[in-house]
Amino acid sequence: MAADGPKQPQLSMPLVLDQDLTRQMRLRVESLKLRGGRRQDGEKLLQPAEAMYRLDFVRQQKLQFERWDVVLDKPGKVTITGTSQNWTPDLTNLMTRQLLDPTAIFWRREDSDAMDWNEADALEFGERLADLAKIRKVMYFLLTFAQGLEPADVQASVVFNQL
Repeated sequence: MAADGPKQPQLSMPLVLDQDLTRQMRLRVESLKLRGGRRQDGEKLLQPAEAMYRLDFVRQQKLQFERWDVVLDKPGKVTITGTSQNWTPDLTNLMTRQLLDPTAIFWRREDSDAMDWNEADALEFGERLADLAKIRKVMYFLLTFAQGLEPADVQASVVFNQL
């Protein structure tokens, strides 16, 4: 196969834990518990093993998805779900209909250092991110940690080719 010319410059963009948003969403859950309230119809309440992350696209809108870079420091599983919000998340509750499909799932088994993932869904999700970068300045993600993982055990980035 002949070389296609110079390679596109790559940009690794980390998913950053949004501590303020995660804390605010946890306060919503606590508030409902204290008041004996119920969630709104269709509202997604943040579970203890979930956290909100963000990816800023402010200056990068001509991107082509290359790959996910996810590292799990110990065995476990993380599910990355994109959100479709164009809202200001501190003013609006997260609704289940705003969660995007497909999700990207990454895991590491107890007896292995190798990462596994749902490749087809993760690739499709990554390609959607490149399209969303054209119209978004920020994208939010719901990360769900399982099998003993916590936010400190996960580093996740999306690698794009800059066009």
